[in-house]
Amino acid sequence: MSWMNELFHTEKPVIGLLHLRALPGDPFFPAGGSIEEIIEAARADLHALQAGGVDGVLVTNEFSMPYQKKVDGVTLASMAMVVGALKSEFRVPYGVEAIYDGDATIEICAATGAAFTRCMFTGAWAGDLGLVDRDVARTLRLKKALGLDALKLFYFVTSEGEVYLNDRSTLDITKSLLFNCRPDALVVGGTAAGENPGPELLSRVRTAAGGTPVICGTGCRMNNVEQVLTAGDGAFVGTTFKVDGKFENPVDARRVGAFMDRVRQIRGVQHG
Repeated sequence: MSWMNELFHTEKPVIGLLHLRALPGDPFFPAGGSIEEIIEAARADLHALQAGGVDGVLVTNEFSMPYQKKVDGVTLASMAMVVGALKSEFRVPYGVEAIYDGDATIEICAATGAAFTRCMFTGAWAGDLGLVDRDVARTLRLKKALGLDALKLFYFVTSEGEVYLNDRSTLDITKSLLFNCRPDALVVGGTAAGENPGPELLSRVRTAAGGTPVICGTGCRMNNVEQVLTAGDGAFVGTTFKVDGKFENPVDARRVGAFMDRVRQIRGVQHG
């Protein structure tokens, strides 16, 4: 049995994204806002995701825009407070991600008892945030020092909003990442939240990965989930689970349930 099956009880998990609202210290944290309001919004989204039947939940600081290359302490403290408030209510495996900051992501996982995480752990990138230069050697040493040997890491191979600062192909990047870093799984994202990378790219990366799971990071919807689960080994799903399929809205349990019903049908056919 693979570690994916041991953790998520399926070889092709759908991991629901729990997008935290803007946190204290974020530019768009509302005047007069409170951490209690953030916790209650997160609680409603968590219950909706779990009621709909997702296989796992990843908590992210999605509305901490524009994202920081080095996440502030107040952001990590706020995230930890939210996850701590909800910890007894998780019914599926959960992870936590401090977007863009691999070291902060490892630290928040240590503080919250997360079983897995994803992040842009490697590479040098250029985009709206300027240059994003990761130091995966330091990140993995931090993971080791914190005793997180069991923590599963999902590495982005393509970014949602940046371009890689060299002329290597995605497949070459995949192969060198596998050799240098030994990721537990790879994530292929589109150009932005809600944008799909396409089944062709997923399939090519999966072939190059040689058995390491390859997960769709963005843009998995009802109309393409069969292609995604055929080309890859699962998906992170956020926007499509929300009311009217809009990024800024709360999670709709009915949309989650309908989506997961379709996923179970696809799994049954693939394994039948």
